[in-house]
Amino acid sequence: MERLITTSYLTQRENWPDEGRHILAQYDEQSVVVYQAFKPTIGRFAAMHGFFGGGFRLDRTSWVKTNFLWMMYRSQWGTVPQQEIVLAVFLKRDAFDWLLSQAVHSLYHADLYPSDTAWYAQLRRSPVVLQWDPDHAPTGHRLSRSAIQLGLRGEALAKYAREWIVAIEDISDFVAQQRLFVQTKAFEQLQVPYETVYPVADPVVAARLLLAQKTLDDISSAQGDS
Repeated sequence: MERLITTSYLTQRENWPDEGRHILAQYDEQSVVVYQAFKPTIGRFAAMHGFFGGGFRLDRTSWVKTNFLWMMYRSQWGTVPQQEIVLAVFLKRDAFDWLLSQAVHSLYHADLYPSDTAWYAQLRRSPVVLQWDPDHAPTGHRLSRSAIQLGLRGEALAKYAREWIVAIEDISDFVAQQRLFVQTKAFEQLQVPYETVYPVADPVVAARLLLAQKTLDDISSAQGDS
């Protein structure tokens, strides 16, 4: 791996929030890392060419995850059939922020939408579906913290596949190496990508995402200091 930064899982665990909705991600000023897992024909094409093609379908919803361990839970550390190739996709940061601004929850929330009919109409129109799911420990144990995934379709998926990608890394070998440490419970050797809570700059977007209250308070404080 050339771009992805990794660190000790045990160190990361001490610094992550224990509960609440948080966008855990690896990011810098230019990009945000999202993860996907594919069958070999799609995954290897993307890693080789730096964009999605070779069987990647634009007429469906494709889900991206910012949290490595959530991706590991879904793909069972790269062992689920058709999810053997795990990719770290470096996405332009302004594109990621746009995705967050367009996202509509996959479930109805009465405090966000005037009615379930209005929510469903927005959901059908939006190119981005937002879903919060329980995060998981490396062993698959369910945690109190929630992890985000975004379903891209239509305009969002087309731009993601070709225009918004900074780089793509095939991290399947890294995943396989770390899987052995999980299987043997050698967590002191387990390495994971370095991730911190992503700072959503727009307080309106942050509130609509239903981020944890501490994150909302941090955003409000930052706005007051600027």
